[in-house]
Amino acid sequence: MGATIIDGRALARQVKVELRRRVRVLREHGRLVRLDAILVHGDGGAAIYARNQAKTCAELGIEYVLHELSETASSDDVAGRVLLLNADDDVCAIMVHLPLPSDVNTDRIQSLIAVDKDVEGVNPANIGNVVYGRRSLVPCTALAVMEMIESTGIELPGTVCVSVGASRIVGKPLAVLLMQAEATVISTNIHTVEQEQYTRHADVLVSAAGVPGLIRADMVKPGAIVIDVGINRVKQADGTELTVGDVAFDDVRAVAGHLSPVPGGVGPMTVAMLLRNTVDAAER
Repeated sequence: MGATIIDGRALARQVKVELRRRVRVLREHGRLVRLDAILVHGDGGAAIYARNQAKTCAELGIEYVLHELSETASSDDVAGRVLLLNADDDVCAIMVHLPLPSDVNTDRIQSLIAVDKDVEGVNPANIGNVVYGRRSLVPCTALAVMEMIESTGIELPGTVCVSVGASRIVGKPLAVLLMQAEATVISTNIHTVEQEQYTRHADVLVSAAGVPGLIRADMVKPGAIVIDVGINRVKQADGTELTVGDVAFDDVRAVAGHLSPVPGGVGPMTVAMLLRNTVDAAER
């Protein structure tokens, strides 16, 4: 029969229905929900994402303010804009579109965002707060993965969960969130030898390695929940690019119990979690 597809778009729509209600309540109490985003020009993909983000915010009643800087902006220029937004009481949520210019230190910029306005959860303080059980303003992709896992109805205590990839924004915070759910968690990375010996025992398998087709059917436990975080653009013979995940979808679908697609899986849910963090920040 094949795996049940975890539809990220459908889950995101459900989240947005609730967010629209919460935004309306805040407005009735005189509180504007506003997301301020900084965009340094130079990357066309970031500009497209910003336009789509503005449209989505408008649908929910969230005001979207885009602060556009020249592609020649220096690190101090970007840092100065972040600090101004931190000090503005009308601003409740801040994010910085990536990539930044090569001579701008992304880690420095993200660490400057006020902790209570950091709706992407990229400030090291917010990443660290995950360890203490704080579920709000968690890095958005890690939070999206948890929501997708929980949507299957699985009881996580006692399960074996394997996270392939140990990035600061996804792999590490996700591993902590799974630990807090009392799962037995294994985190693998590029240096892990014979990775399949771990993945084959996983009740929940998450891949965020950024390697196309990394996870094959022979690496998956029958009936497992498989969440594909990878977004890889692969050039085709005709010169066009195809977006694929880390999971060999058609292959793994025959084995897994639940499987998220790429595109249409974690991506839409990550956007929904960013907006939920924005509403959370406004409510506080």
